Amino acid sequence: MLFRSLVAAAALFAAVPAFAQEATPQAGDRPDIAAGAAQFIKPTNAERTQVLVGILTRLGFTPEIQVFAGGNQATGPMEGANVVVTVGQGAKDIVLTAHYDAVKLRDGTLSQGIVDNVGSVMAMMEAAKILEMGLEGQPVAHRFVFVFTDQEELGLLGAKAFLEKHGKDRIAAVVNADVAAYGETVMYGENNGDQSGFVLETLRSLCAERGFDCMPYPIYPPSDDRVFSAAGVPVVSMGTQDAVGAHQMWLAFNGGKDNGLKEGFVPPVFQRIHSTEDRLSYINGVDVARFGLFIADLGLALDKRLVEIQAKNDAVAAETLLESPAPQQ
Repeated sequence: MLFRSLVAAAALFAAVPAFAQEATPQAGDRPDIAAGAAQFIKPTNAERTQVLVGILTRLGFTPEIQVFAGGNQATGPMEGANVVVTVGQGAKDIVLTAHYDAVKLRDGTLSQGIVDNVGSVMAMMEAAKILEMGLEGQPVAHRFVFVFTDQEELGLLGAKAFLEKHGKDRIAAVVNADVAAYGETVMYGENNGDQSGFVLETLRSLCAERGFDCMPYPIYPPSDDRVFSAAGVPVVSMGTQDAVGAHQMWLAFNGGKDNGLKEGFVPPVFQRIHSTEDRLSYINGVDVARFGLFIADLGLALDKRLVEIQAKNDAVAAETLLESPAPQQ
């Protein structure tokens, strides 16, 4: 579908300044992704906003900053800023989301927020650039809207602000990514309502077609996806881990009382996020790039599936009209 753009995608972050001292062994053949991730390590989320805008601008996008009134009881009023870029054109949107804010730790400092959630942000930027390059001369039926949300950690506030501003009528489907800095196993939730059925079917088909190790979770941890599912919007939330970690997390959420995990066992990913352990050293550039390509392909697969659904609905409507009795004279 978009594999012809892989060569171009390999140079995706060439415009990002190199941080050789920050590149980790886990970065593999994509140290540029680790270098980009390193820029997000800042004392405040407002500074992370500027990093995100800067990278997107250097990649050739024109990011829109959507400021909103945020904060919660713990923080008090606090301005937030979603960052939005669009690729392609269409009457309706396929929205792809990842939050870029990091959690404030008990000592008052900001987590590096790499696993949660810079890895996903880098994957989404990878997907955006792949789609931008791959869609040249390949018209699609939907516009791809990449939304990098703020204040997810304060109660999904950025996603709520975006949905309030954007409205749901233009949204055909949403793909959310959270906790995706390493690993080749794609985890995804199945608990986003009946309206999301076709999204899950499309995702499963893509997993089989691409030979990806994909793990469905009947119960999946909440993220920005819950804002959209609550509004009746079709959505799926995804993340990545190594296979062992993904299975351990599945058991923790879905295995019940007798899940086979040792009493008191906490999956490693939950020992890392929201702590000082959520560090740059966990980013794996190759895994993030692979996930970014998967997201881009999922976006295209959803575009195709939605066109098929619309065509089927139109055919049924036309058939129903033909079968309707003619009005009496």
